[in-house]
Amino acid sequence: MQRITVVGMGADGWEGLAMESRRLVREAEVVMGGKRHLETVPWAWWQVRVEWPHPLDEVLPALLDEHEGKRVVVLSSGDPLVAGIGTTLVRMLGAEYVEIVPTVSSEALARARMHWSYEETSLVSLVGRDVRQLVPHLAPGRRLVVLSNDGGTPSSVAALLVAQGYGDTRMTVLGDLGGLTESRADATAASWNVRVASELNVVCLDCVADASRRSAMSSVPGLPDSAFGEGGAVVPRDVRTAALARLAPAAGDLLWGLGPGAASVAIEWVRAEPLASGVVVEPDRAGLVRTKESAADLGVPELRVVEGTLPEALDALAAPDAVFLGARGSDTALVEAAWSVLRPGGRLVVHAVTLDDEAALIDRFRKHGGELVRIAVDAVFSGGGSIAWKPSRPVMQWSAVR
Repeated sequence: MQRITVVGMGADGWEGLAMESRRLVREAEVVMGGKRHLETVPWAWWQVRVEWPHPLDEVLPALLDEHEGKRVVVLSSGDPLVAGIGTTLVRMLGAEYVEIVPTVSSEALARARMHWSYEETSLVSLVGRDVRQLVPHLAPGRRLVVLSNDGGTPSSVAALLVAQGYGDTRMTVLGDLGGLTESRADATAASWNVRVASELNVVCLDCVADASRRSAMSSVPGLPDSAFGEGGAVVPRDVRTAALARLAPAAGDLLWGLGPGAASVAIEWVRAEPLASGVVVEPDRAGLVRTKESAADLGVPELRVVEGTLPEALDALAAPDAVFLGARGSDTALVEAAWSVLRPGGRLVVHAVTLDDEAALIDRFRKHGGELVRIAVDAVFSGGGSIAWKPSRPVMQWSAVR
């Protein structure tokens, strides 16, 4: 397999490339990239120019195979490893077959224009993604550099901010950074009226919450039950937090969410660790749609939701690092199936609310060990001019590490 060179290019195109980057492009036999990048490179009779087709992911392997054995240079925007083709190629071919030659990234240029330090700024990419993935990053006083998908992204971001209670957020949209046509537009999210910005733009957000908003919706587990909408089962807030503490979300880990209330646990799993992934099995179409909508509204539309019955649906899923099983403790076959497929070091959490389920979990505890707790939460309610404690239904929770 030949080595692919990926050269980063700014909005100033060929003129802005360093001498070494120009040399690499000139000496290539095949130059691949988007139309905008290719048009800035001087014509060379010995080169084949390949403009990216759409969708690219489906045809990229065949394109590379077609030019096997030739010196191939791929043109990318800025830093090829920031929401760029460089990441795709490294994953596809392996790091040893890809050379990355970056130029100044749009993030660095944006921070320079805004005079924001790296330490006080967070980067969010919306390239090819749902704008609602911005939600978990919103917090009063936070500064965000958002990589836009296209010219309509700033308007979508402004609408989202207003809906989330951040209408006073100061927005700066920087177009064609580093190019001759560089532009800047400033407004609050609530007053944003630029329908379409430059196709190449970065949105800088200085987050300001509305006076009526108490705080950010934290990524720390423990969202209010009402955050998940209506109609579906939700594991109660305090019990859910205890479950997630034992499931221990970690980068690269996969969670199976099974049984009643599993969607609420899986959503918080992904919110707590963006590099983790989750899949929820819903028994019917209505549950599937409801869970997808809830996940998207809470900023994690990437959560996978499948329709199927248990345990049959598990056969098609990749082996998990953690499994949450809600209120199915007496289903011994399902519990054992979940336990048997866990990766080494995998975590299992199972809830029980009936005596039959509790008895079954006690048997699992005796067989596999782990931790067995019973959680009962009392909450204050008011009535008749006084307040009193109202007990909730106790939940037995068994957790174990394989």
